This record gives sequence, C-alpha cells and structure tokens, in this order.
Amino acid sequence: MADEINVLVTLNAGYLPPLKVMLWSLHANNPKETFSIWLVHASMTAAQVAEVQQLTDQFGWHLHNEHVTAEFVAQTPLIERYPQEMYFRLLCGQILPATVKRVIYLDPDILVINAIRPLWELDLQGKMLAAAAHRGMTKLVDNVNQLRLGTTTSYFNSGVLVIDVDQAREKIKLADITEAIEKYSSTLILPDQDILNFLYGPDILEIPEEVWNYDTRKYLVYQTRTLTEHDIHWVMAQTVILHYCGTPKPWDVKSDGKFTGLFLNYQQQLKRWETTLASVAE
Repeated sequence: MADEINVLVTLNAGYLPPLKVMLWSLHANNPKETFSIWLVHASMTAAQVAEVQQLTDQFGWHLHNEHVTAEFVAQTPLIERYPQEMYFRLLCGQILPATVKRVIYLDPDILVINAIRPLWELDLQGKMLAAAAHRGMTKLVDNVNQLRLGTTTSYFNSGVLVIDVDQAREKIKLADITEAIEKYSSTLILPDQDILNFLYGPDILEIPEEVWNYDTRKYLVYQTRTLTEHDIHWVMAQTVILHYCGTPKPWDVKSDGKFTGLFLNYQQQLKRWETTLASVAE
C-alpha cells in the first residue's frame, strides 16, 4: 500500500531484544500508521523471527523476512569487530524487491518518541540518502573526518537513513565498497559509516540531528549549543528519534544516563505486554 511506511532493519540475534523495544516505541507513538518492516539478516532462526512477527502481527503491520543467502554474505566485506549485517543497509538495493522504492533505515538501539511520517515524506531534493551529522559543539568532528577520509561533506551518522532505493540500486555497488575497504582499511574507524561518507557523502541530504538522530550522550551539548532552548521538554515534544550511540547501552546495568530511564520504561511496557499475551494464550 502506498500509505505504508517502509522501515528497514538489519541485525543479528544479539540485537533482537532492543529491536523489539524500538518497534514497540514506534507503534506507541505512531498508533495510526501502518508499517512494512523489512527484516534483513543472515543468521536469525525461525523462532527469533517469530518474536518479531508476534509484534508486527499484533500491530497490524507487515513483516518481510529477508534472509540473505550464504552466497551473498560470502561477498560482503568482513572487518574484525564489526558484523556483516551493517553493510546490508548500504546494499539494500541489491536485497529488497524492485517494488520497494524508499525505506527508512533504523538502528535497533533507537527509540521513536514522536511522529515519523514527516521523515518518510521528506523531499530528498534529488539526493540518494538523507542522514544527520553528530557535530558536538563545533564542526571539529567534520573537519577531522574530512582530513582522515579526504571528504568535503559533513560526517554523517549511519544509524538513521532515508534511502531512495531505486537510486541505491544504480549507485551503490559491492565492488566499490570492497575496493574502498581494501584501500583504506588502516584508516577506517567505523567501517560502514566511514564508507557511507567516503563513497556517498555528496549524495546525502543533511537532516537536523536534534530531531531525527538525537545522540542521547550529548544532552548538555545540545542544551549549550541552543542556549538551553533544547531542554528535556523540547526534546520530548520535538525530537522524533533518540539514538543510544556508544556504550554502555541503556539495557546494560552500567547505563545511568539522562535517557536510560525512558528506554527502560518502554522495555518494561513490552515485557508486560508479552507476559499478558502469554497468559491469554494459555
């Protein structure tokens, strides 16, 4: 259906629990929307996919289980410490059916706390992608990464993307990614994000990080940068996507950040719902 919002997620089983919390928050704050969830993975079991299906069925959404073949996985670059699944977002044009024209990609370590449709309806102005840049107080991060990667654009975070999948099918090639990794492997810090910026930076439309990819570690930075305008009340009213970048993650016992409690509350809501559903089934 044309009115459905396509959401792409790519992960392994280790991120299944936070993915479910993310989907719960997406539904809670977009109750009138219908989503098609494109679950792209290489190793999740039928039981693990069924956990996601239980959620999407209850929400009236459509789940598309896109199990990437072993042959395709064998071609994707493998860098120590980073799962191959992270490249599937860039290569979604080679994985998703031709009927999919646009997707919103979301990392699993995210909460969606307001309406996401404006992002879905964003005018890409001819660009292939839309993304936010996490700058901190100044553009120092951009400058450092421009020197490191030889780029001229902002350094974009890959955790939230709007992707014109038709353009991605034409422009994003596995051979280009592999060549770049082989050539610059010694300078890559976050390989998929570095490759996104190195190869495709000029084809990315910048979107406001405070709204669409809020780094939960940087609350005081956002406040300072806006002369305290972006306080917690502003965030809860205006920010759509909270991104729990870095470590510890909010589900870790060591996490005690500004937004940890919010994540734990959504996690608790989900567990209560799952418990109720299980008791009804009995």
